[in-house]
Amino acid sequence: MKRIELPWRAAVFWRWIPHLKKIDGFQVGLIIGLTILAAFMLLPIIYIINHALKPYHELFVYPPNFIVREPTLQNFAELMVVASNLTVPLSRYLFNSILISLISVIGVTLISAMCAYPISKHKFPGHRFAFSLIILTLMFAPEVMQIPRYLVVSHLGIMNTYWGHLLPILAMPVGVFLLKQFIDQLPNELLEAARIDGAGEVLIFLRMVIPVCMPAVATVAILTFQGSWGNVETSSLFMQDDEMKNFPFFLTTLTNNQTNIVARQGAAAAAALIMFVPNLLIFLFLQGKVIATMAHSGIK
Repeated sequence: MKRIELPWRAAVFWRWIPHLKKIDGFQVGLIIGLTILAAFMLLPIIYIINHALKPYHELFVYPPNFIVREPTLQNFAELMVVASNLTVPLSRYLFNSILISLISVIGVTLISAMCAYPISKHKFPGHRFAFSLIILTLMFAPEVMQIPRYLVVSHLGIMNTYWGHLLPILAMPVGVFLLKQFIDQLPNELLEAARIDGAGEVLIFLRMVIPVCMPAVATVAILTFQGSWGNVETSSLFMQDDEMKNFPFFLTTLTNNQTNIVARQGAAAAAALIMFVPNLLIFLFLQGKVIATMAHSGIK
């Protein structure tokens, strides 16, 4: 008999039929509920995309339209016009944001891993107290730290420098916590075997510890990028020269000090979409790692 070859989509569907028969009513309800919840959580993303494409007569219509009816790219053209009239080019703001975000991601993940590794595996005197202090810092609201952070940056003499952007965000207690929880799962016997074979601490850290922590590293990278990419505090408090400020600060200046609140709202909507897209792309690319981190962060 001649063998019938099914298309790959049909083959995948038929393979899932035995599994579908095992799904009970509760699981069906759970799947439907989670699907509805996922669709509901997509609404802000859909809104911000549609909002950037609205013409002015739809931006201020009441009741507001969730879906744009007459999409246009005029808001992006207005943003380019506004940028062309700036004393500092828009590309400079974007360059500062991209550079600061990339260095922050590398610096925070490296510092957090280097802090979590000795606390987890070397058990030096006072390691529990040190970890408790790190966790204790999570209790402080960011607003409480603004004045001490400003005094530190001012006394170090790093105002109007890239260090003024980077130094306040290099310490990330959440990153240390997530990475420590992953490193705790690494068997001590495996590390001892590596030391007996002649591996140094740097080699163990780079070849054994970091690969195990890749889900947590990806999560810390996402959190760091989101915090750095949307950070306005360092530009507002520590930078007096416009050439050292970032793109989020430029976004806040589009509608500030405007006598007419309608002016530049279209450009602000387009700029908000530009700010949002990198965060969305990075999260979609690394979402599997984030789920793995959340699943293992409480397991020892």
